[in-house]
Parts: sequence; structure tokens; C-alpha cells
Amino acid sequence: MESPGDRRTFLRLLAAGATAAALPRSSFAREERASKKTFTYKTFDHCEIKADVYGVPGDAARPGIIWIHGGALIMGHRGQVDDTLLGKLLKAGYGVVSIDYRLAPETKLPAIVLDLEDACKWVREKGPELLRIDPSRIAIMGGSAGGYLTLLAGCRVKPRPIALVSLWGYGDIAGPWYSRPDPFYARMPPVAKEEAYKAVGGPVISASTGKNNRHRFYLYCRQQGLWPKEVTGHDPDREPKALLPFCPIRNVAANYPPTLLIHGTKDTDVPYEQSAMMAKELKRQGVEHELLTVEDAGHGLAGAKPAVVAETREGVLAFLKKHLESK
Repeated sequence: MESPGDRRTFLRLLAAGATAAALPRSSFAREERASKKTFTYKTFDHCEIKADVYGVPGDAARPGIIWIHGGALIMGHRGQVDDTLLGKLLKAGYGVVSIDYRLAPETKLPAIVLDLEDACKWVREKGPELLRIDPSRIAIMGGSAGGYLTLLAGCRVKPRPIALVSLWGYGDIAGPWYSRPDPFYARMPPVAKEEAYKAVGGPVISASTGKNNRHRFYLYCRQQGLWPKEVTGHDPDREPKALLPFCPIRNVAANYPPTLLIHGTKDTDVPYEQSAMMAKELKRQGVEHELLTVEDAGHGLAGAKPAVVAETREGVLAFLKKHLESK
């Protein structure tokens, strides 16, 4: 069980506008970044949806990594990339594309998934000439909600990615862990309904830098068990079939991409069981996969020893090398 100090730290991060995907920054050291170019890959209703492309010098097309930020699909932005992991990916010879997508609840999940599909299509089409990325060697990776979208890409994006890396992600959005009041968040001071809805409901946005109260809306959703309804537009109790196409664990087939899952056993935001159940389903379908379990680590591997965090990064690099470079 987390201590009061742990809870205060988590609340302070939320109050600062940090998202779940931002938590690893406390564990991951900063490394010097390579060059970055920003592109608008899509515009919808006057909302520009952008991507940051990181690369190193050279004209040859290289394998590409599409990074998807977290934040419960409600918060976050493309700038939330683990600097150390980014540096290692670039050093290994990969091009990295970090994407934005429209955020909930102003945009519902089906349209968010459409942004994901369009971003992947854009990377494939622009890869060789504009991005120096080989469109036949693309993996997708993300943390928390970005891990969820990564897993969903395995059954929604065509052609399928070469490999997936889900960092503390989830494969089921209809289960009680998300559709019922959460015990961890219930211990925090309750967020009033009026305050929660004041934080959202404006124009469609595709990035939230934290200079707002959207985190209060997320906290309210977890305290009330409303996340699936607010993000998808469907009530999982009344319309369970409506959410099935958006649950990766319900859509795994034998041709699902090789997948690496990384999760801490003391994650209070996304239960470790989400990755464990996904691994079980991947095994049942005969899909190549690995589950890296980090004992006693919280969300974003918070609380894990630096050596353990470093080891998980090396596991990511080894997995990507196996699948992208062999291709």
C-alpha cells in the first residue's frame, strides 16, 4: 500500500497538470535530444493535430517508432516522451514520431482512434521522403493511455505494425476497474461535479500542456466510475457491445503483432492485471509476446530502482532490435 507521502506526491503531480504519462520523468534521467521537426498531420474543425519527428543525421530510411502519449485520453501532449529512452532509440538508429490526437471528452473515442489510424497512415506515406523512415518497418509504443492506444493499433491499424510496446497500458476499457469508483482515487478529496465539468467542454483540442484543470475532470471520472461513459459516449452497463471494438483484449487474433508489455505490480492507476490478462490472451492466440513485470513499482514505474528502470529500457531496445532489424 502506498504511504501518505506517496499520495501527496501523486496529488502534487496532478495539481501541476502532470499526466500519468509524465510520471516516469521522475525516474528517467534527461539526455540531450537530437533534432526535432514539427508537422501538422491532420486538421479537423480548425484543430491542428501535430507530430514531432526526431531524427539523427543521414539520408537513409531507417526503422520508425510511433510514440503515443498518455493522460487517460483526456490530458497530455506529444512532448511527453521519456528523454532517456528517446536518446537510446535515436542512438540505435530509429526515427521517432511522437503524435498528438484529439482529447476526450470533447472528442469521443471513435474519433480518437481515427486520429491514430490517420497518424500511422501519414507516417507511412511521408516516411521515406519527408521523415527518413522506412514504412515497412514501423513499431508503435506508448505509456498508460498511450499503451492502450498502442494495443488497439494492433487490431485497428492497417497494415499492421511490425511490433508493439505497451508501457503500463490496458486492454479492457469496459471492466469494473474503469467503470466503477476507484478505491485509490476515492481516498482523495472528492471533486465536485460542477468543478469537474468546468474544466472541459470547450473547443476540440489535441494537446493539453497542463495549464488547466483537466486533471480534475479525470479525477472526478475515476472517483465516480464514469471514465468509459465520458470518453466513449457509451454506458458499458447498458451498451456493453458498443465498447467491444475498442477493447484490444477482445480483438486479438493470430496475426496480431509481436507485443512487449511492461507493468509495475503496485500500479494504482492502471492495475497490473491489465497487462497480465493481455499477456494471457496473446498466449492463447499464439501471438509472440513478452511481459516484463516490475515488482513493487507504481504507475510509470514510480518507486522502481534506477537499475531496474534501466533494465526495462534495455528490454525495450532488445525487443525492437529483434523485430525491426530482422525485418
